[in-house]
Amino acid sequence: MKLLRVGAAGAERPALLDEDGTTLRDLSGLAADVDGELLADPDALARVRQAAAGGELPALDAAGLRIGPPVARIGKVVCIGLNYHDHAAETGAEPPAEPVVFFKAADTVVGPHDVVLVPRRSRKTDWEAELAVVIGRTARYLADDEDPLSYVAGYAVSHDVSEREFQLERGGTWDKGKNCETFNPLGPWLVTADEVPDPQALSLRLWVNGRLRQDGSTADQIFPVADVVRYVSRFMTLYPGDVINTGTPAGVALGQPEPKPFLRAGDVVELEIQGLGRQRQEFKDA
Repeated sequence: MKLLRVGAAGAERPALLDEDGTTLRDLSGLAADVDGELLADPDALARVRQAAAGGELPALDAAGLRIGPPVARIGKVVCIGLNYHDHAAETGAEPPAEPVVFFKAADTVVGPHDVVLVPRRSRKTDWEAELAVVIGRTARYLADDEDPLSYVAGYAVSHDVSEREFQLERGGTWDKGKNCETFNPLGPWLVTADEVPDPQALSLRLWVNGRLRQDGSTADQIFPVADVVRYVSRFMTLYPGDVINTGTPAGVALGQPEPKPFLRAGDVVELEIQGLGRQRQEFKDA
């Protein structure tokens, strides 16, 4: 299933994208929202599947409808840095021995087509197309013989926007360059895990002003999705509705020759992941 949320920011309603790929169906009669509570309830998800298969869900008029983030009330956004061999190489970093973990605040998450704000005094705002993992069951100290993918509700396109000067040149942790407002467009859909049989076989692409900048595959991840979920669960409890951004492939502005083409107001970024949909954002000054 492709689950999403539509409507004005803060007033989104749950919806489902029909199998025809164009018709939106209203889920509000079956679910209050697309959130951790729904994702953790197999019976509720089964009712949604049954209603969709039976043609019981009313159609929504999609004209002019904003698409919001596909998950509501996200508890935390865990991010994995330097998780692609080619991205580590382009930035001159050694591939890490263990996953590099940092956080984005949940309030950085916006819709896939919402405006992204270039922070004040920013000179190095950068793009990062990423596969997002959405947790569906509480994951705590997962053992080696457990299947971490069984704890995944689904996957989505994530844009881990970053300000490199704030991140790398201002001291301390990466957090200052990762948590500016609007810095995590997510969606358009949450694609349930049954529709993504192999998360290590997905292409990712990103364009800036129509120019292809990133063209990678999750096959190049240093730490595959299953390993990431297991690893993170040993340092923190993952709850239904939590999100993990799993890293970005090569092609970011930071890895380009001088003058590096960092983002400015007026730039347009588009990105997509195979089977998970496409995003488009215009950048404006904060």
